[in-house]
Amino acid sequence: MKYLMFVAAVLGCLRLSAQEDVPAEWKTPSKSSEAYAAYRRKLTVPPYGLAKVKALIEKIPYQEDDSSPMSNKDYMALSLREKFTYHMIHAEINAQNCDVRPPIQDEDKKIFGQMADGSEESVWSDRQSKFMISNRDSVMALIRESTDRSKRMGANYKMAIVEINGREMIPYIIEVYNRDKKDRDLLTLLMLLMKNNEYKEFMASQSYRKLYGEKADYQSYIDFNKGNEDLIIKRATDYYNTIRK
Repeated sequence: MKYLMFVAAVLGCLRLSAQEDVPAEWKTPSKSSEAYAAYRRKLTVPPYGLAKVKALIEKIPYQEDDSSPMSNKDYMALSLREKFTYHMIHAEINAQNCDVRPPIQDEDKKIFGQMADGSEESVWSDRQSKFMISNRDSVMALIRESTDRSKRMGANYKMAIVEINGREMIPYIIEVYNRDKKDRDLLTLLMLLMKNNEYKEFMASQSYRKLYGEKADYQSYIDFNKGNEDLIIKRATDYYNTIRK
């Protein structure tokens, strides 16, 4: 039933989109741009009690208010690590978005102001956000442990770091980025941490105005090049040095 309701919602969006002013044709991005778009949106799946958590998620009934929370009884029986897995693979609030957006061109050549969302149809509930914030030290430790194991900090992990304002992880984020320099959303993550903590040196910069100013939108970007890469890392490092105890 939950699957059928989801399909109905998607089809409803498609019908709505067809009636709106949607361009008949969009330019197809390059293969490298499409590959990077998929890479940005990839999640990291934690291993902690994964089979158990997946089985419990399958039991969750569809709610008419577009939420799909695990029952409180099952949720409270999970360990902290299992709850972490649950939150990272299942957001409880459906956020169906019927807006049709054109594909981004040259995605692999840009550093965006906003990270890619790996769960575009759902968002964390208050219960989920409160868990992450109240257990932020454990969440940061599990993200590090799982990232080191999988060699990948997925979109969900980056989103969790923003959710808990994990600014203490700045050196680690830089370390992960420098391993292969493939995931430019790690640079975006650094900028979001500086922005959300109102780091004046960053907020006074041209990059900030372009990415987060009045004319910015979800596709706002700066060019990916060594100069911008080095500058973001330097600013983030300087910011981190101001918060070190």
